[in-house]
Amino acid sequence: MVAEAKSRVENVTPDQLEKEIADGAVVVDLREAEELASTGKIAGSIHATRGLLEFKADPSHPYHVEGFDPDKRVILHCASGGRSALAAETLSSMGYKNVAHMDGGITKWIEEGKPVDQV
Repeated sequence: MVAEAKSRVENVTPDQLEKEIADGAVVVDLREAEELASTGKIAGSIHATRGLLEFKADPSHPYHVEGFDPDKRVILHCASGGRSALAAETLSSMGYKNVAHMDGGITKWIEEGKPVDQV
């Protein structure tokens, strides 16, 4: 399923994500709280665990999180890229028009020496 999802969604690299952040993209971290505590997070990212993504991304739902906008550029990431590829498909099916995921996840981000904020 993950390989199929990755073939259907836009995959970005950490370098591309860094440029997209500078251009105002919304970054969504899908990992569990324990994962964030262990490795830190990308500055400014929205935390929405994979299990609650649909609720937090739906503007009409009481759990909606400010920043999720179907008309904005949204890039998802997880630890390695599996959850985020599946989640990118989900957001697209919910009407999000410009969605991608960072292949390799926060693991690749850190390996490439990109900054993280400790939580």
